Amino acid sequence: MTIQDKQQEIVNEFSMFDDWMDKYNLLIEMGKETPLIDAKYKDSSHLINGCQSRVWLHAENRNGKIYFTADSDAVITKGIINLLIRTFSGHTPDEILQANTDFLDQIGLKEHLSPTRSNGLLSMVKQMKLYAQVFKLNEKKES
Repeated sequence: MTIQDKQQEIVNEFSMFDDWMDKYNLLIEMGKETPLIDAKYKDSSHLINGCQSRVWLHAENRNGKIYFTADSDAVITKGIINLLIRTFSGHTPDEILQANTDFLDQIGLKEHLSPTRSNGLLSMVKQMKLYAQVFKLNEKKES
């Protein structure tokens, strides 16, 4: 499944609800499905700067594809990071770097977040793309 396919799947899930309280509840439920980060990565070096809540993110490269795990101390934020993990996990660095995040606008997420949560969302995307960039550079060094 491509990144765009995954994003469309998320857009379809959110489009089933008209009320934003229902969409927040969906985010909370999604947060419960987040691939949890190993406790050893819940440290300051895995903490995403710029988030109102504490969000830890870990990435590993397995056979040329990046897999993310995360955790947060806030349920909504955990749902948001899960959306991004669902979108990017299992893809190559190039696919992640080339992907856009327009689906977040399509589901109306950015406009329904507080400014600090919105900044946190951008920080999460930025950190995931940074991991992809580092893995891409490491692949070039190894070849």
